Amino acid sequence: MKKTIVADSSLLFVAFIWGATFVIVQNAIQLLPPNLFNGIRFFIATLILMIFMRKKSHTLFSFQLLKSGISLGFFLFLGYGLQTVGLLYTTSSKSSFITGLSVMIVPLLSIWLLREKPKFVIFLGSIIGAAGLYFLTVGDIENMNIGDVLTLLCAVAFALHIILTSKYSGKHKTLPLTIAQLGTVSIFSFISSFLFERSTQFSFTNIFNKEVIIALTITSIFATALAFFIQTTFQKHTSAARVALIFAMEPVFAAITAYVVIDERLTQNGLIGCIFIFLAMIVTDLPDFKKIKGFLIKHKPSM
Repeated sequence: MKKTIVADSSLLFVAFIWGATFVIVQNAIQLLPPNLFNGIRFFIATLILMIFMRKKSHTLFSFQLLKSGISLGFFLFLGYGLQTVGLLYTTSSKSSFITGLSVMIVPLLSIWLLREKPKFVIFLGSIIGAAGLYFLTVGDIENMNIGDVLTLLCAVAFALHIILTSKYSGKHKTLPLTIAQLGTVSIFSFISSFLFERSTQFSFTNIFNKEVIIALTITSIFATALAFFIQTTFQKHTSAARVALIFAMEPVFAAITAYVVIDERLTQNGLIGCIFIFLAMIVTDLPDFKKIKGFLIKHKPSM
């Protein structure tokens, strides 16, 4: 019981970190190109985790582990890259809520990729989530932009990353696998920055800007290295459904942080959309109605 409480509290702290850093990242990428920012962020996080590797631990980095880590890192790179670029065009709170759709997308893609049996609650959650997305973006048409689309694609990328993590995490050691995927994100981010951000008008002195340094410090240490370490360590002490519900608090923390820090407010339609999406994330983690019915029949009191 004590382990469960500690695990849930730790994972809730992770959700808070991820939600709170939306505003920090959005402010930092005004001074530093998004891919360059992510490259530096994940490079620092990779170095931090490597400090905790034991001597001669290079033998743990087998070809299969590196292959798995690169696959994970590629989709993680797409997720963070699309999310960070999307923040250039959309708001912190909208970005966070749309990103939260990955919690709902995961079970949908699992039916196809992991051959899991479809459940009614999954399709119900999809309908509710689609309605929420309509209110959050299309329903507020004058504010709809490319950032919302990029962030939705980011949610799909994060969902694929979660599915592949489920596939590979049991086959390899956690720390080297995490280092491999974070290092991959850093490499892909630097390459993307070189290819697509060379024409960006910015000064390298911006890297040493106080606001950028603070953002890189917080996101690399807390939102990347520490967050992934906590998730890997404590998720084993609680159920996956419970973890999904805890992480569903991330966009709530983002909206609260955006309101407190930069006084960013959602429109009425946006608020309705957020509520719908939040409900969708919860519905997709509910037991299937068949299981509920079976439980009620089994425990029906005898007359």
